[in-house]
Amino acid sequence: MSGTVQAAEAMALTALGWIAADAEQLTAFLQAGGLDPADLRARAADPEMLAAVLDFVLAEDARVLDFAVHVGVRPDRVVAARALLPGGGDPHWT
Repeated sequence: MSGTVQAAEAMALTALGWIAADAEQLTAFLQAGGLDPADLRARAADPEMLAAVLDFVLAEDARVLDFAVHVGVRPDRVVAARALLPGGGDPHWT
């Protein structure tokens, strides 16, 4: 992945598809964001939604590792993509 906003958005869209393919993960993502499927569809390309997608992926070590394997990148590339999206310049890991 190159270090562009467009590449970061593409990775986040890929992550969204990966999440959506797993009913348990999709339910967890929707609940975490207080979303329903219609909200998700309407905002899927919104940069803030894409940032939330990568936040969800990065929230659990196993999840980010599984996603990184799925897309064939090192996990730090997912972190780098997140940094390019809204709010990514100031991560708060708690």
